[in-house]
Amino acid sequence: MSDAVIFIEESEKSNFESFTDFSMFFEIKGVTYRSEKNRETVRFNLNGTRYFIKRHSGVGWRETVKNLVQFKLPIFGAKTEWDAVKQLHDLGIPTVTVVGYGINGNNPITQESFVILRDIGENISLEKFTERWRSNPPNIILKRNLIYRLADISRQLHTNGLNHRDYYICHFLMGKPQGIESIDSSNPQLYLIDLHRMQKRDNTPERWVVKDIAGLYFSSMDAGLTLNDYFRFLKRYHDASLKDVFKCYTPFWTKVEKRAIKLYQKVWKKSPKIPFLADKST
Repeated sequence: MSDAVIFIEESEKSNFESFTDFSMFFEIKGVTYRSEKNRETVRFNLNGTRYFIKRHSGVGWRETVKNLVQFKLPIFGAKTEWDAVKQLHDLGIPTVTVVGYGINGNNPITQESFVILRDIGENISLEKFTERWRSNPPNIILKRNLIYRLADISRQLHTNGLNHRDYYICHFLMGKPQGIESIDSSNPQLYLIDLHRMQKRDNTPERWVVKDIAGLYFSSMDAGLTLNDYFRFLKRYHDASLKDVFKCYTPFWTKVEKRAIKLYQKVWKKSPKIPFLADKST
């Protein structure tokens, strides 16, 4: 007897009524967005509706031991993303919508699983959107509101015991229903995605907050942001004056900056050209 569990939201069941076996979800064809050793993301159309399916095969003992030796938690399956999406929805943070998931097997090492997401529509990643900002500065109102929105989302995550673990601007999608020109500068819509590594605790440990914010900082270093842009983020994130930020949080931001610069040097083999926060805190 199969021990597979399949759940589809009631509103989507008619679209998936022909999927009578767990294996059929692993046979769905479409456009492959990501393919790794034990994970695959595929976009597909079904009865005129566009979805993404993220499929996880077993992590395997070797990968599990490797992660544990490195003091990392392995990603055992799709349920992490299912839970993370629900947590973000509960906080009012825009993200993808999960319409179904499945789990096959009881052993997390060999377990197969999937999660199905409804496509959010036309969008552009924040990484792609900002890549020309250095040579072609954006609408100042839009830039400031994006900074505020990023700070708000970051604060919501970290004050509610959450951390993302892959917190880069490429994992923020900005809705553009009728193209770039349709983006509302006063209220840009950002969606936080790729939640399969997100963690939940009663309180987020500082080292994980540093990792998240350093990732965000690193990934925005080539966007041509000014010192005032960074200061806007700091003030919004802490909901405090700049004077109080530097009085109370300078050690934290020193850690963030050091980690972000180290990551930039590792990835790009050079140092970033940015206004350094630590130099301005005295």
